[in-house]
Amino acid sequence: MKKNLPALLLLLLTTLGLSAQTLPAAAPYTLFKPDRVFDGHDLHTGWVVLVQGKEIAAAGPANQIKVPAQATITELKGMTLLPGLIEGHSHLFLHPYNETTWNDQVLTESRAERTARAVAHARETLMAGITTTRELGTEGAGYDDVGLKAAINKGLIPGPRILTATRAIVATGSYGPKSPVAEISLPQGAEEADGAEGLTRAIRSQIGHGADVIKLYADYRWGLGDQAAPTFTLEELKLAVQVAGSSGRMVAVHSSTAEGMRRATLAGVTTIEHGDNGTPEIFKLMKEHNVALCPTLAAGEATSSYKGWRKGIDPEPERIKQKHISFANALKAGVTICFGGDVGVFAHGDNARELLLMVDYGMKPLDALRSATSVNAEVFKLNHLGLIKPGYMADLIAVEGNPAEDITAVRIVRMVIKDGVRVK
Repeated sequence: MKKNLPALLLLLLTTLGLSAQTLPAAAPYTLFKPDRVFDGHDLHTGWVVLVQGKEIAAAGPANQIKVPAQATITELKGMTLLPGLIEGHSHLFLHPYNETTWNDQVLTESRAERTARAVAHARETLMAGITTTRELGTEGAGYDDVGLKAAINKGLIPGPRILTATRAIVATGSYGPKSPVAEISLPQGAEEADGAEGLTRAIRSQIGHGADVIKLYADYRWGLGDQAAPTFTLEELKLAVQVAGSSGRMVAVHSSTAEGMRRATLAGVTTIEHGDNGTPEIFKLMKEHNVALCPTLAAGEATSSYKGWRKGIDPEPERIKQKHISFANALKAGVTICFGGDVGVFAHGDNARELLLMVDYGMKPLDALRSATSVNAEVFKLNHLGLIKPGYMADLIAVEGNPAEDITAVRIVRMVIKDGVRVK
């Protein structure tokens, strides 16, 4: 009977109107042989990684991996292989403020121009080794991040996977652009909404338009003397988390004041962005409530440099001193740190700038690498990303040198693979 199995199979295929030639071919195998592998948790030497199609088939010591005879072998001498990096805070529709101010980008650049820039920014992001990005607001460009994401997913343009936040949400009267002439009504960089009815409608509308994550501003520079002050009440923030959470979506909150951070934490948000004036007590509260921090150190240094500060030459501005203090307090409290630099404030493709500063401000290189891979994948609920592990997506990058010893190595990206396809 066993001898007749091939004939029976052929008969079955013929009956179904198929032929042996129509059977899908097995996805090709590629074996990567770097000097080191950072798997998202730890650094290993003597490891190889086997990829089949879009997935990682095997990873581990070379003598324990069975390599198919037809596998293509890629030598990565002197390099470290890592999971594709996950950017936690980006604005693909913005470009550095020393080129054009935020106000002028929102008010004077057409949507067509801003989208054209975003296409270029997406490519630069991917080439820098960022295979996934959390896009936290188009800053006046409507829902265009959803279209950008679709174009990338369809293969029309190169770019990272995108988690979209679309318009983001602010309290009425708190955001910009602003004018000293009260009678002038200017387009806003985010959607205004207030109270239970207004917030519910805005959140559901943004989800309906394609938002993967809801972004709110818990405080902003609308206090007396243009000082940052809380905007939404604790009850409003709790409602936002409840409404977004009912569809499985997380809430990311912009906050730089201790009170805004306290309200956001008690409301149950997933991440707090910036956290400039967080106190030891606030970070302790964040740790207790499992709220992560995207510190955006690079944005702070970039905006200070645009105002004339020369790092290493001039004394640190108060904002930078405070960033050092808040980041140190967050680390001491054991708060989960997400790699997220607020890129767009500074140049796209220079995302690694944040990783370098995370180490410069006191984080261990391995912890910074975890933040950009497995930690962000876990916080953002990105299953099958952020680790080099069988069954995970083949999003991989190779960098020159050993970033666990010298974090600047993450800037020397020699290879980028997304979905098993080599794009660089």
